[in-house]
Amino acid sequence: MNKLLCFVLATAASAAFAATPTNDTVAYKAAINQSDAAYKTAKAACDAQSGNAKDVCQEQAKVTRANAESTAALQYKNDKKSVEKAQINVADANYDLAKAQCATRTGADKDSCLSGAKQQHTAWVNDAKAGKKAADTAQTGIDCSTMTGTDKASCEARSKTALTKDALADTAITTKVKTELMAEPALKSLDVHVETNNGTVMLSGFVPSQAEVDKAVDVARNVKGVNKVQSSLRIK
Repeated sequence: MNKLLCFVLATAASAAFAATPTNDTVAYKAAINQSDAAYKTAKAACDAQSGNAKDVCQEQAKVTRANAESTAALQYKNDKKSVEKAQINVADANYDLAKAQCATRTGADKDSCLSGAKQQHTAWVNDAKAGKKAADTAQTGIDCSTMTGTDKASCEARSKTALTKDALADTAITTKVKTELMAEPALKSLDVHVETNNGTVMLSGFVPSQAEVDKAVDVARNVKGVNKVQSSLRIK
């Protein structure tokens, strides 16, 4: 049960953090509406079952909804509090699912199942509050949460090294993009802020025309190491 819960949460968190928050309220609301509709459909499908099987089915539908809402928060809400709350909701939903799956067990086997689920839930809530687990795993592709002892220590060291390398690479990309923007003759009155996260360059600020918006995006896109360009440039 421990490994199952951890796998489900890790998969959801990794996928979610692959995207950079854009603070897009319209897109966020649309994603939430879509997840609600999918939840209602999945929950209705559970009515054909009964007993514990129905309970598990309903909890699985809630997990799917929580994962979708978490993904939406991570993609479209640019504040730590919303992301943290969404991740805790994922942990809570998975905990409820785990308890439903433990319900058919008896004696010491049931106690062990529930205890493992609770321990995993506590760990993931703490990770969500720290804002660390999902971000680090998604960025490095390294998940140390199921390891123990020297294996875990070694894994965390690799993760830390990978994060440092990524941060240095992002800094270099930001510097290069700024240099290229300043050197571009077609961008004479450019006031652009540049940030880079995992190879994704984010442009913000004001420019005189749509032509300069398009040019700035094109310049950034052609810098080596850039995977994606997100523009919040506005015409003044």
